[in-house]
Amino acid sequence: MRAFHIRHIIALLSALLFTAAPVQSQQSGSSGQAAPSRIFGLIPPDSVTEHSLKRHTGMLPYSTTAGTFDIFGQNGERSAKIFYTAYVAKDQTIGRPLTFVFNGGPGAASAYLHLGLVGPRILEFGEDQNDGTQPSLSDNPDSWLAFTDLVLIDPVGSGWSRAASNDEAKSFYGVRQDAESLAKVIALYTQHNGRLPSPKYLLGESYGGFRAAKVASALKESQGILVAGIVMISPMIEGRFQWGADDDPLTAALRLPSLAAALLERKNTFNSNLVREAEHFAMTEYLVALAGPSPQGNSAEGLYARVAALTGIPQQQVARAHGFIGGVYTKQSAGEGRIVSPYDAANTVVDAYPEAATSQNDDPILDGFTRAYGAAFSAYARDELGFKTDMTYTLLSEEVNGRWEWNSGRDGANRASATAAIDIRDLLSVIPQFRVMVAHGYSDVLIPYGFSKYVLDHIPPALGAGRLELNLYRGGHMFYTAPASRAAFSQDARTFYRKAVE
Repeated sequence: MRAFHIRHIIALLSALLFTAAPVQSQQSGSSGQAAPSRIFGLIPPDSVTEHSLKRHTGMLPYSTTAGTFDIFGQNGERSAKIFYTAYVAKDQTIGRPLTFVFNGGPGAASAYLHLGLVGPRILEFGEDQNDGTQPSLSDNPDSWLAFTDLVLIDPVGSGWSRAASNDEAKSFYGVRQDAESLAKVIALYTQHNGRLPSPKYLLGESYGGFRAAKVASALKESQGILVAGIVMISPMIEGRFQWGADDDPLTAALRLPSLAAALLERKNTFNSNLVREAEHFAMTEYLVALAGPSPQGNSAEGLYARVAALTGIPQQQVARAHGFIGGVYTKQSAGEGRIVSPYDAANTVVDAYPEAATSQNDDPILDGFTRAYGAAFSAYARDELGFKTDMTYTLLSEEVNGRWEWNSGRDGANRASATAAIDIRDLLSVIPQFRVMVAHGYSDVLIPYGFSKYVLDHIPPALGAGRLELNLYRGGHMFYTAPASRAAFSQDARTFYRKAVE
């Protein structure tokens, strides 16, 4: 991955969860059209299997369906098949919650949250939780199946979900199109399985958090389904913070606390009170200084020294950037010859390109151990769920991401204007039961928690009182890969669901 600079955040978030192999398709002739019967012929029939989850409180029997839903275009022809995995606990009431889960990207499959957080099986990465060469699968003691049934969905172009042709794919690769197609899948599952009375929740990570708000709006508008709440993990809510100007003072101030938290982690001195002190500094002295003329003399000396102490960046580099440190953070904050991962800035590795002015490294988390989720899920589906296909499971698709339409376009201005904050406000205003839970890792500097905190803090108190919560955990963008953070988050989620019926 490249340097932690706004223009490189675009590349990072463009992969966000994710850079990878292009969408697999079967070409026919020179027209660029895929042959639907051939590509869809690689997808097997639905598979239903029975299992039991071993928990501290005993065994939980459940049924699993690994299968697909057909999506049809206006011409009545099948335009896509969307893969999903449903987990339904046995002998539960009809009012048991039902949660629909997806990852982000755009272009990421659901294997991350599936095997990393909510599913009944968990993928572990060795003693230090960073070894993808020998991952192991076991029962997940923190599975959300304990308190909600689960339906994990791979949007078109990811996992085993495919459009009928490359031309048809444009009907799915965009904010609005994506939300509408997922809303349709959710409606189909709800109808086919008699789950209309169940309280319905949406869970999404990264772009998937943004997606959750858009899908909730689409469900209300086009399917007549009202969701009880959404859970957003490391979400992109406001595009202006991800893709805005390099020298925006507010964005820099909202990012600073996560940079401070990461340094505390690297020094083994993490303390949430110290992070809150960094928040106060960021939103007062630091923000005012960046928004005004560049400080001079003793004032500049004191400001830049404080920023250097909080972030690990040499004071000379902070001064050279006039306090806007996004462009030098990755390369300068971890010491000579090392770089940090934007996905978890507590994680440092040897700089593979020390001669370069900016970071040229692949990311040790995005491009490292978490890649194992793809092969692991493919084997799990075949061996345990009975879904046997020779089609490649697309964990991360660069092609989907590159073709994505943001507000009817693919340029930076369209991305920067993308927002889910309006959807959240509108849903809160018309669904009295609707609630939102946002979760972040402290040391995620790709989508720092300050971005979400700002959005939630500026929702009118009369609208959001008692219905919004922001929870922070040790770790980065995928903080749930750490067992302690995963367990804490799962317990907080259980409480969030329980509040809905109190």
